[in-house]
Amino acid sequence: MKKLLKISALVLALAGMTITLHAQKFGYINSQAILAQLPEVKQADSELEALQKQLQKRGQGMVEQLQKDYAEIQQKVEQGTLSPLQQQEEGKKLEGRQQEIQKFEQEMVQKIQTKRNELLEPIYKRVNDAIASVAKEGGFQFIFDQQVLLYFEDSMDISAQVKAKLGIE
Repeated sequence: MKKLLKISALVLALAGMTITLHAQKFGYINSQAILAQLPEVKQADSELEALQKQLQKRGQGMVEQLQKDYAEIQQKVEQGTLSPLQQQEEGKKLEGRQQEIQKFEQEMVQKIQTKRNELLEPIYKRVNDAIASVAKEGGFQFIFDQQVLLYFEDSMDISAQVKAKLGIE
């Protein structure tokens, strides 16, 4: 009787573990491929590229003006029309402008990053919402990105369902 009770308990425990293992459903997506197909991402990339070109053009103008002014000062020094005190003052002015350019470059990187976040955050939210919706509808407990998987079965790829939710093919 005790032996039968132990065997029954073991069978129930194994059955419970088997049910738990089978109850979990995994899937994966290729998020980069999905994002690459979204027109909103292409539009965001375009806007970011335009902003970057605009800022680079402005920065290039600042550098060119600095180079021009430096050449003029250098010419005056060679002609001997600037006193040592004037040379020192002009040098300080040039150094100050060079620091302004460096500050502008840092601000440019920050502006581009801020704009990138502003443009892409709603897109990422939309994609994540679509993934969550497909996961709930399909009974998935876990959805992974294909890039972090070392092995996967093609049958577990839910990218097509996510794309359908997003209205892309």
